[in-house]
Amino acid sequence: MIAAPDRTPLSRSFFDRPVQEVAPDLLGRILVRNTEDGPVELRLTEVEAYAGPTDPGSHAYRGRTARNDVMFGPPGHAYVYFTYGMWHCVNLVCGQDGDPGAVLLRAGEVVRGAELARPRRPAARHDRELAKGPARLCTALDIDRALDGADACGPPSAPLRVLTGSPVPADQVRTGPRTGVAGEGGVRPWRYWQADDRTVSPYRAHTPRRRPRA
Repeated sequence: MIAAPDRTPLSRSFFDRPVQEVAPDLLGRILVRNTEDGPVELRLTEVEAYAGPTDPGSHAYRGRTARNDVMFGPPGHAYVYFTYGMWHCVNLVCGQDGDPGAVLLRAGEVVRGAELARPRRPAARHDRELAKGPARLCTALDIDRALDGADACGPPSAPLRVLTGSPVPADQVRTGPRTGVAGEGGVRPWRYWQADDRTVSPYRAHTPRRRPRA
């Protein structure tokens, strides 16, 4: 008999660890997005770790700014950013207060509230594609910059929460280069995913953006 996922909320101490410890440990956890229309719950299947000043791929590499301020702590909060002028991505802040680090939530399986997620993702051909990629994940769960700084360790009514779920066994965790990250930051094997899970997004190497010819 398969045990039901544990619905105990993750404590702040879970996130108060180095980002490379937290990232693989987030696989199998349940992200809860509470909205006025009802909750959508997502089992995390793919994440990426980003550290601070020593990580060229991190938004915190060049120091603290208004955009990345949430990354500097305290842990357990959401860091939401806007990219390419059209998409949102959500991270969970890790590490000690003042030491920037965050885990990008790249993909997952919608396990509750799919009827709310589907209208937000009309291009998805199957439910397994609802949150297959970080921008799709945010679209399906209605996450935008309004949730930047939201406390994922808050009360049951909080807009974002993370439950214990069913952690993925270590022998089912895979790791490889981060997706779409250039240079030294791109080759670090800080992307983690659940083996053979169909909701995991495809790996794509960084492709330089070309300027249109005059």
